[in-house]
Amino acid sequence: MNYSELYIVKELVDLVNIPSPSGFTDSIIVYLDSELKRLGFSPRRTRKGALVVEIGGRGNPIVLAAHVDTLGAMVKSLKPNGRLEITNVGGFTMNSIENENCIIHSKTGKTFSGTIQSISPSVHVFENARSLERKIANMEIRVDEELKNAEDLQKLGIEAGDFVSFDPRANVTKNGFVKSRHLDDKASVAVLLDFARRVSEGKVTCSRKTYLFFSNYEEVGHGASAAMPDDSEEIISVDMGAVGDTLGTDEYVVSICAKDSGGPYDSTVVRSLIETAKRVGADYSVDIYPFYGSDVEASLRAGYDVRFGLIGPGVEASHGYERTHYKALENTLKLIEGYIGN
Repeated sequence: MNYSELYIVKELVDLVNIPSPSGFTDSIIVYLDSELKRLGFSPRRTRKGALVVEIGGRGNPIVLAAHVDTLGAMVKSLKPNGRLEITNVGGFTMNSIENENCIIHSKTGKTFSGTIQSISPSVHVFENARSLERKIANMEIRVDEELKNAEDLQKLGIEAGDFVSFDPRANVTKNGFVKSRHLDDKASVAVLLDFARRVSEGKVTCSRKTYLFFSNYEEVGHGASAAMPDDSEEIISVDMGAVGDTLGTDEYVVSICAKDSGGPYDSTVVRSLIETAKRVGADYSVDIYPFYGSDVEASLRAGYDVRFGLIGPGVEASHGYERTHYKALENTLKLIEGYIGN
């Protein structure tokens, strides 16, 4: 099987290659809007910049929510040495971005390439190159331009508040692994696009009124806090399943979350998801994530009166250089189709 030619994998690679740190998601929303219209649907933008689309079915409305925003950074200040001080967008460890290539998106519309590194990057020069604490104050961006000072940066049009996106380094292996940054949560976005495609082609019929909601501020905590369809009765966050430690989820299954940092998920929904996975033969794992939050929690905090759950493909090394497998995407799609489709 040539995994790279599968719709779900091609879409995933396209998605991770569109820069979209929280607050800088217009381009990816435009991409999704265009693809959903091509499939025959009528998506609409919310005032907050998210995208919502009804794809079929009647009665008992359900929302499948995935987020398009990713980790990233912003320029905090222009340093006297011609480097950029940064502030993080979303939560990640500094060692996970050290020596990563990046793009600075200036407010003028110009882009500049660069590399994120510590302020003591060379073992041949700095005695503390190995021991320096990797924290945001000790990281900077080396811009790929001839620069001597802050004034040179200003001449380029770079300033505080410019967004910084990380090179995803997307790679699909011959045996079905997808390695890339931002699989959280673009793997799930690709799953929902494939679900919409299969509905549009008549391969699946929605047994209940079904919305897809693509939020754009999940990584900073308020993604699905507004503009959910008024008639929503149930919201399922489709987000990545965490892998590691004593968790049962791996890179091949769909994860069904029973509890995360926000507390237990709706037990009736969790049981129904498990029963569906068994019925349709989707490989799954039920897990508890102590350091995890999802879009549906933002909806609940905002006061939405809905049933709620969380599922998603297993993703290893979350918020770093991540990896999943085609089987996890396939199992997530299979669970969604079994839960909603006829």
